Amino acid sequence: MTGYDELVKLRVFGLPDIQAITGNEKTANSMLARLRAKDLVRKIKRSMYSCVNPATGETVASRYQIACATSSGAYLSHYTAFEFHGVANQVYYEMYVGSKSRFKDFQFEGITYKRIAPKIDIGVSVPRNSAGIRVTDLERTVVDSINDFEKIGGFGELITCLSAIHYLDEEKLKVYLDAYGTQVLYQKTGFLLEHFMQELQLSQAFIEYCRKQTGRSTRYLSRDSMNDGVYNNEWRLVVPQGLFDVNAQGDGELV
Repeated sequence: MTGYDELVKLRVFGLPDIQAITGNEKTANSMLARLRAKDLVRKIKRSMYSCVNPATGETVASRYQIACATSSGAYLSHYTAFEFHGVANQVYYEMYVGSKSRFKDFQFEGITYKRIAPKIDIGVSVPRNSAGIRVTDLERTVVDSINDFEKIGGFGELITCLSAIHYLDEEKLKVYLDAYGTQVLYQKTGFLLEHFMQELQLSQAFIEYCRKQTGRSTRYLSRDSMNDGVYNNEWRLVVPQGLFDVNAQGDGELV
């Protein structure tokens, strides 16, 4: 069908992309209306569309491609990035999208797309053979998720993801921690990653690096710690009891 084959290749597109095919706005609007009437194109949100595969009845754009098309430079972040990297233990129906440009959260085909305003500007990669997808690398995903714990599905999910990772580049971790530049993040990161040192192949030197940046303030690891916490003198953190006990993991928020 006229225009369909060209649009399929774009995965996600807007009216300007259709105009580039037809040559003018009126014809572009007519083509869009015709394709939508035949359910060969579906509207994702305002000015954002994807073609439908007639054989499956599903949009050709993956939810990862949709997330990264929400704004210029948008990328997969937090738990969504963990999921893309293959270390999440379940499919989450909220897609976390790092984006400097503001957009309203929206839903499409049962998935909610939520913007997260980036706090640092580094550590985003473009995976091979994944057209239109940008994602934070594993090290930045870990640091982001510890910093914004409530955005990754709960503490149990964070521990599960960390448990599934077999290596982290500690030099990258240092770069991202330094970019954030907050004592509490060094404190929480050092405490949590020390528990997984061997699995993540981290050195004692990295743990000491985190320790030296923590300052002398005592902080709470999570909101749960305020009610039933245990003081960890080494890291000056009040942490929930049974923190790394799978059966005791809660869904509290880091604070």
